[in-house]
Amino acid sequence: MTARTSASGRTVFLVDVDNTLLDNDRIVADLHDTITREVGAAHAERYWSIFEACRHELGYADYLGALQRFRAEDPYELKLAAISSFLLNYPFRERLYPGAIDAVRHLEQWGPTVILTDGDVVFQPLKIERAGLAEAFGGRVLIYVHKEKELAEVERRFPADRYVLVDDKIRILTQVKAVWGDRVTTVFPRQGHYAMDPDVSTYPKPDFSIEHIADLLAYTPPPGAA
Repeated sequence: MTARTSASGRTVFLVDVDNTLLDNDRIVADLHDTITREVGAAHAERYWSIFEACRHELGYADYLGALQRFRAEDPYELKLAAISSFLLNYPFRERLYPGAIDAVRHLEQWGPTVILTDGDVVFQPLKIERAGLAEAFGGRVLIYVHKEKELAEVERRFPADRYVLVDDKIRILTQVKAVWGDRVTTVFPRQGHYAMDPDVSTYPKPDFSIEHIADLLAYTPPPGAA
């Protein structure tokens, strides 16, 4: 894969986390099984209903916030502590996609790599740190409520002539492309449930599609670009 890059300017690589570097679908499936085991199917269904309401209200996934609201409905359910313990002590590093860290290190040959993700202010940073991603990215981590609306802030913190954005959500790639135009190369890893949604075909094609994050190990800049 050869991204279009400025011959004289800096390139910054912006990389998403959930279902891009980390198999978040697997984490959610494990959480679903844990909640069902601890409180039963009916209460598990209620938790996920609260979770979806939180996501609609806040604009991001808030697993711990949903658990707090769930607790408010049943303050005497002692097994909720086991669910919070599961979330806080989950082995996130084991859910990294094969080759994810190697791909990040490979990209660093041509410019700084930066995590650009959405999420809450507690669980998302914890996930990133426990997975070893904060270290792999040298502490360059940006977490917003709606990252596609924060591009000016991204540019302020990491100015560059060009950006390469790697994200499993075609909607995000499309919205960022609409703002940055040819300054950004969009890379779509077809991993996770968002990438497999039939609606993907209704969006403009990204600059590149890859099957796995490890495919970025084939990235090279065009001649004389870096």
